[in-house]
Amino acid sequence: MGVISSLKQRLFRWQSDGTTRFRLNQRRIFIVPTRGGLLFATALLVMLIGAINYNLALGHALVFLLAGLGMTGMVHSFRNLHGLLVTPGRSEAVFAGETAHFTLTLDNDRKQPRPALELGIAGEKSVAAAVDRLASSKINIPLLARRRGWLELPRIRLSTVYPLGLFVAWSYLQPAMRCLVYPQPLFSSLPPPRPTAQGGARSGEGGEEDFAGFRERQPADSPRHVAWKASARQNDEQGLLVKQFAGGAETELHFDWAATAGMASSEERLSLLTGWVISAANEGRRYGLEIPGQNIPPGSGEAHRRHCLEALALFPA
Repeated sequence: MGVISSLKQRLFRWQSDGTTRFRLNQRRIFIVPTRGGLLFATALLVMLIGAINYNLALGHALVFLLAGLGMTGMVHSFRNLHGLLVTPGRSEAVFAGETAHFTLTLDNDRKQPRPALELGIAGEKSVAAAVDRLASSKINIPLLARRRGWLELPRIRLSTVYPLGLFVAWSYLQPAMRCLVYPQPLFSSLPPPRPTAQGGARSGEGGEEDFAGFRERQPADSPRHVAWKASARQNDEQGLLVKQFAGGAETELHFDWAATAGMASSEERLSLLTGWVISAANEGRRYGLEIPGQNIPPGSGEAHRRHCLEALALFPA
């Protein structure tokens, strides 16, 4: 495997293209006949043998005419990629299980269009593209984000069989791009809020004076807060209930790693915290996050949400 990998590395010159724009030159474009091209060549060979055997001048002319046509197609396949400018773009953060999209910009500074392009990652769905003359085109490369953390963009194969389908020309692109993948959220009821030490947003459900109803018990809730009489009236399949109060002191949410101790694994604990962060952000609540090695003070807004999700995404495995 090491020898094959080293051979491919030398043959195809796999190396990072960095984050800046680069141009495809003849040193990184490869071209071989397609299956149709091989059949075409075989047919020409049979025709040539027949023309020689029967001394047919028109047969010779037809064979060389078709051979010239095939060679012309090979040149156009090469030229469809040669000189193309590729600019790495940005990718938006996604949650685990979603599809990340890496944006590449293809610029064509020639007076001829570049049709029938195809970009794809090994094992993933390819994307068709075309660039008009003296124009540019943005292409989103899809890649499934299977786990949280940084998702590096693998090697991309840019290919074309234009114009005759007898030859395939391709080049490997390896821009230095990556996408942040948040943990897959696990949505559940928010933990009870706590009074703020220095003031905070007033929460309609987080007070301690007026009884506001019941809610399902969460792993962070103390057994002392369980409404046992109300829980006894529930069905067996329903969980325990805790009392909920409204009004009174200003409160804020605090998402603590220790409050998720009932979960089976660290990934599930991160998923639960992610779900809490999303729910609190959607409700416009103030919330803080405490995980091993990092304590994010309470806040609100999109920047605070991204900060918390990034901390969860990059939590050591």
